[in-house]
Amino acid sequence: MPLLLASSAGCRTLQTAELAGESPGPVTIFMTVEFIDTNILIYAEDRGMGAKHQMAVDLVSRLARQHIGAISTQVLAEYYSAATRKLRMSSEEAEQTIRDLASWTMHRPSHNDILNAIGLQRRYRLSWWDAMVINSAIASGAAILWSEDLTNLQQFGTLVIQNPFI
Repeated sequence: MPLLLASSAGCRTLQTAELAGESPGPVTIFMTVEFIDTNILIYAEDRGMGAKHQMAVDLVSRLARQHIGAISTQVLAEYYSAATRKLRMSSEEAEQTIRDLASWTMHRPSHNDILNAIGLQRRYRLSWWDAMVINSAIASGAAILWSEDLTNLQQFGTLVIQNPFI
């Protein structure tokens, strides 16, 4: 399978022959990101959720450590709302968590993303907000979307939904 690379000439695909022979020069290999839904962040904060809390903490920690975590502005907004309302976190605590996620791949939906989400919603009969999250995961180049709220192992092109609690 070819690897996607960035060089001074921009992104390109490195063919298998290049891997075995001549060097293409200095390149950076892009790692596939893993996108997390809001519920994973909430479980990571909610110590009262027992095993789900620890599994969410472990997942978020692994993604941060490996620098492969991805989220969207929608996920951050939903997190802030749920953390301050349901978990009764202070505004400052929730803001700090959002600041801590600044190094993650961030998807900021555009006009075209909204149109793509409309297509996902119609085709798969999804809720509007689930369609937006799925579109953001796809647009981020994620291979996995971690969520408890979606159907485990359902695929949307190359994106696979995974429930970390199953």
